[in-house]
Amino acid sequence: MVRTIKARPVDLIAHDRSRMLPLPPIPLQLGWRERVRLGRDYYVRLDASDYSVDPAAIGRFVDIAADLDRVRVRLDGRLVADHARVWARGSTITDPAHLEAAKRLRQQFQTPRPAPVDDLARDLADYDRAFGIEGVA
Repeated sequence: MVRTIKARPVDLIAHDRSRMLPLPPIPLQLGWRERVRLGRDYYVRLDASDYSVDPAAIGRFVDIAADLDRVRVRLDGRLVADHARVWARGSTITDPAHLEAAKRLRQQFQTPRPAPVDDLARDLADYDRAFGIEGVA
């Protein structure tokens, strides 16, 4: 028996439950959440540690969600990074797939593109004939 409530706690469970409100219809969002624009280095920072993200998301807004165990990054609802959370400060966590994607994107960017062919140049006499103004000088 607990002196302050003058009863055993097990005897008061039914009374306590009758006074409780129902749970909300939407589950609570637990953990840490933020929305950021992914920088050119394709890393997001959480608690002084950096986590790599798929470089295809560079320059776009991504949603970061972290709990005690995982750090997940989503782009338009699609998972673009999933890392085990690291509690050591100053750590850099890199997914090898993100490194490979960055390497491919860098090579594509640095590969010279062929000069555009100017197919739009037309003889002005064609326009004269089309509008029936031949012989005008």
